[in-house]
Order: sequence, then C-alpha cells, then structure tokens
Amino acid sequence: MKPNITATGFGWIDIGGERYEHDIIIRLDGRVKKRKKKLSKAVYGTSHTVSRDEARYVYEDGASRIIVGSGQNGVLDLSKEARRFFKKRGCLVELLTTPDAIIKWNASKGAVIGLFHITC
Repeated sequence: MKPNITATGFGWIDIGGERYEHDIIIRLDGRVKKRKKKLSKAVYGTSHTVSRDEARYVYEDGASRIIVGSGQNGVLDLSKEARRFFKKRGCLVELLTTPDAIIKWNASKGAVIGLFHITC
C-alpha cells in the first residue's frame, strides 16, 4: 500500500504519521527506506547528483515510474547515466521540487517509486 505524504519542510518529511529527518525512498510495496546517498557521493563527491549505482539501488523490477523530489529548492538532479538506466528499463522519471513531488506522489497510481531529497 502506498503511504500518503502529509507535509515537508527543510530537513524533514512526514509520511503516514511518521516524521523522517533524512532523504527517503518509498518502495513499490510502500516501505519507506533511507536513501543510500553514499552511492552517489562516492562518484560525484556530492549527493546532489544521483549516480547510476544509486539508480540501480532505487529501481525495482516492475516500476513504471519514479517520482523524484529534488529538494525544497530543486538542487538534486540525475546524472546522464542514471537517466539512461531508468529509460532503458522503461521507467519514466518525474523530477520536481520536493513539495511539488509530494502532490504528484499522493495523486499517483500504479507501480511508482518515490525518491525524496528533503533539504536544499
């Protein structure tokens, strides 16, 4: 079951009545997991660019779409390699600021994964 996201602010996101103070991934089955930023930081020196290795970690077979919250001010982006990885698997990527991505997430249906950056 897909959890509802109720609010976000700089450094936090509320999901299903629980507050998280770190970037998160919402899996196809609705489980909330901590984002593995180190996979991207090892390649780019920052977690503001999603690497192919992180994209592999985020993706699940059967996902048709991933909604990416790029932060309160939209700083996070996907590398060219991450974009190619998702495209090759037929997985549409929607990159929006985190507040806008939450609206999209809550209205979404189907096999959707969420990745939410909660700071900048």
